[in-house]
Amino acid sequence: MSSPFKFEVNHQAAANGPRTATFNTPHGPVRTPAFMPVGTYGTLKGLTPDQIRATGSTMILANAYHLHLRPGHETVRELGGLHRLMAWDGPILTDSGGYQVFSLGHRCRIDDDGVTVKSVLDGTQVRLEPARVMEIEAALGADVAMAFDHCPADPTDRAQVTAASCRTHRWLDRCVAWHRAHGGEDRGQALFGIVQGGAFEDLRRASVEAVCAHDLVGYAVGGVSVGEDRSSMAAALAASVPYLPADRPRYLMGVGTPRDLFDAVALGVDLFDCVTPTRHGRNHQAFTRSGKLNLRNLRWRESTAPIDEDCSCYTCSHYSRGTLRHLCKAQEMLAGTLLSIHNLTFFHDLMAAMGRAIENGGLGELRSQYAAAVEG
Repeated sequence: MSSPFKFEVNHQAAANGPRTATFNTPHGPVRTPAFMPVGTYGTLKGLTPDQIRATGSTMILANAYHLHLRPGHETVRELGGLHRLMAWDGPILTDSGGYQVFSLGHRCRIDDDGVTVKSVLDGTQVRLEPARVMEIEAALGADVAMAFDHCPADPTDRAQVTAASCRTHRWLDRCVAWHRAHGGEDRGQALFGIVQGGAFEDLRRASVEAVCAHDLVGYAVGGVSVGEDRSSMAAALAASVPYLPADRPRYLMGVGTPRDLFDAVALGVDLFDCVTPTRHGRNHQAFTRSGKLNLRNLRWRESTAPIDEDCSCYTCSHYSRGTLRHLCKAQEMLAGTLLSIHNLTFFHDLMAAMGRAIENGGLGELRSQYAAAVEG
């Protein structure tokens, strides 16, 4: 049976440079470079699927760990799978929970076989091991399942990063074995491996080699944007991305400021995810080409201008800055929804503009046009 997943590079002027591509999945194609909004619990907070689609979203992310806790992966299966739960007919990717090993480190006990973590809901002990995580993600039924990895708490601590990377590689062996023993891509779900290695070039290169020894549909760079300085992040990307297979999608996990997107796209990264646009929206900040706006500021009280005159999103077409400020100050739920719609549209429009710029050789010029957003 032929794989339902195909990746085709559409344009790339130079090896290891920026590129456009199409990642074909069972639930439709994803034109890259592409940004995936984050719906941790199977929903983008405050947004309906129609609103999400209208922003330009094609592929979205949900989190296996959180859905395992609530409502439970078996419940999701009984409800028709993650696509039915989310009322989303496009591609979905599930994060394995490896990031929660980092973010919930104070609640975790890590060993060579897996992680025991106290539930954020009721404090009960939850055991996550590679095969168990694969079972959870299979039940959820997303198009792409991420392998279970260990994201180190301090990417500059060599001993800690070495241990986490070796553990990630052993866990990947087990994830791959479970995935292939249970039908692999033939059951409509791809597995992506994750490169670790912290801020160390040699460890990153070794991790690329270990992860890419498995013939997987795609590969991700993890352990980035977890508190390290910008130079360390740049070194980690430079030591990882150019060495990933050119004929597979490259996914940079958890990264999502305009500056980060430009930097990574220039290296040939295809997929991104981050909570930035929706979290900023709920905190009443809007992204624009001229930088971020705080819609709670007094200066917008009587402004009849939209957030962005050049934006065609629902929010900019119907609401002024003054009205949005009122909704923010009144703590109306609608404020977060409207600003999330605008921010997601901004991010997707930016990615589409990057794609066009790559194909006409103008990525550098585009970055200069977004200078205020990049530096802000």
